[in-house]
Amino acid sequence: MRTGAKPKVHWVSPLPDAQTDIAHYTRRILPELAEACDLTLWTDARDWDLSLEQICPVRSLDPDRVLPKDFARAGRGTGADAIFVHIGNSWVFHSGLLRLVRRIPSIIVLHDLAIQELCFDAMHNRRFPRDVYEADITRWHGEAGLNAVRDVFDGKTKPIELSKTYPGFELTLDRAAAVLAHTPAAFDAASATGIAPTYHLDLPFRPSDVVVPATRAETGPLRFVQFGYIGPNRRLEQVLEALSPLRHDIDFRFDIMGNVWDPAYLAKRLDTLGLSDRVRIHGFVPEPELDARLAEAHLVFNLRYPTMGEASGSQLRIWNASAPAVVTDLGWYGSLPDETVFKIPLEDEANALQDLVRRLHVDRKIGEAVGAAGRQRLQTHHTPALYADGIVHVARQFATDAAQALKARRARDVLSKGSGRHPLFTTALERRL
Repeated sequence: MRTGAKPKVHWVSPLPDAQTDIAHYTRRILPELAEACDLTLWTDARDWDLSLEQICPVRSLDPDRVLPKDFARAGRGTGADAIFVHIGNSWVFHSGLLRLVRRIPSIIVLHDLAIQELCFDAMHNRRFPRDVYEADITRWHGEAGLNAVRDVFDGKTKPIELSKTYPGFELTLDRAAAVLAHTPAAFDAASATGIAPTYHLDLPFRPSDVVVPATRAETGPLRFVQFGYIGPNRRLEQVLEALSPLRHDIDFRFDIMGNVWDPAYLAKRLDTLGLSDRVRIHGFVPEPELDARLAEAHLVFNLRYPTMGEASGSQLRIWNASAPAVVTDLGWYGSLPDETVFKIPLEDEANALQDLVRRLHVDRKIGEAVGAAGRQRLQTHHTPALYADGIVHVARQFATDAAQALKARRARDVLSKGSGRHPLFTTALERRL
């Protein structure tokens, strides 16, 4: 229940029609968020969907020049201006925002803990300075961290591998007034740094007004789906390798909708695995078409490895369709209630996938209870109204949190430079931290 004056919220994020789920997430919650607070959207993109301006103001910013006073001038209402900046793992949408959060106090909305791909792509495209990156990695992780990142620069390993040990989210925290996480793992990791107050809200999704009617065929081929922004960590290649031996005994069709990391390579793999006639790569499709495919699906593949603290907007969409999904038993996915998804271990992934498909082949109804439980979870934990209430709470703490974070940062600066200070002084400051 919201009481008192509405806080002023500045929402700095990719906006529709940007092809990222963070933009879609903003659209999903916008009516409730605009009702709950005095909201202004900000973006460093040149264009955005003009229909957003029917709900709240939209402003353009230069991430290298905008100042806190610029947000205050654009704000409405009274009270402190709470600035939320969204950090994901795509350099296309977040390079500028990464630079921005290193300049001004803000609430860091961590959509991913593992942002090394963002960092390295940004450096490669001259959107972030390498010397600053290396200095920060050294400050957080010492010589071991610096040596690890230089192995990536030298081509000895890849950013996605580096993320397993050094996820990189720490680079966003120096000016953080607070951190907002969407998973328990991200909350714990951000809290452990001690940099700023940390909050946890379940990722939101707007449930359809009416439950999507099940149209899953009781005869004919099993229908499988995977969708979204599909990189190597989404395990699509491993799914195909697990399905290939089953093609002679089980009839199935597999629709892949979204952006795959290497379409040419994937087409070759389909041919090699004998799946070209079973699998169709659609590319991006309109949301109604995607929802219709999910309503038909006997199983949706939503595997992840590595997974570093991110929640899955894809999983929320799957639940909205009351569809059964299979996930990797790790991270946020592993923390989901067992009745809401099929979980499989990474260590025995292929055998577990094949066993699940065989079970579906024998009894297609085993996914119905899983899909129904997922839909119930969506309605009780992930609605935009609940999320908007949480944002209001975090926004109202902004001034207090920012002051606390500033004091802590000044104390850290004194400690880092004060090797000659009296031990009692050092002890006092450490206690403050």
